[in-house]
Amino acid sequence: MNKGNILKGVVISDKMDKTVIVSVSRFVKHPLYGKFYKVSKKYKAHDEENKYKTGDSVEIVETRPISKDKRFAVIQRTQ
Repeated sequence: MNKGNILKGVVISDKMDKTVIVSVSRFVKHPLYGKFYKVSKKYKAHDEENKYKTGDSVEIVETRPISKDKRFAVIQRTQ
């Protein structure tokens, strides 16, 4: 079983073969002013069957390095 981090995000690109780009958003508190604001980061994730399309909500898990930039794999679609 995979023991890496599990993140939830939205697929923003599916143009590559067996790879999707997933945008993961989180809220961060400003250190001085205390206001919360949204920060997002993009991850390349492995999609073996090319079944996830742009706009899908997915869960990704940290894995061994698959290529130069890919360190995550898509587990499942979320609602």
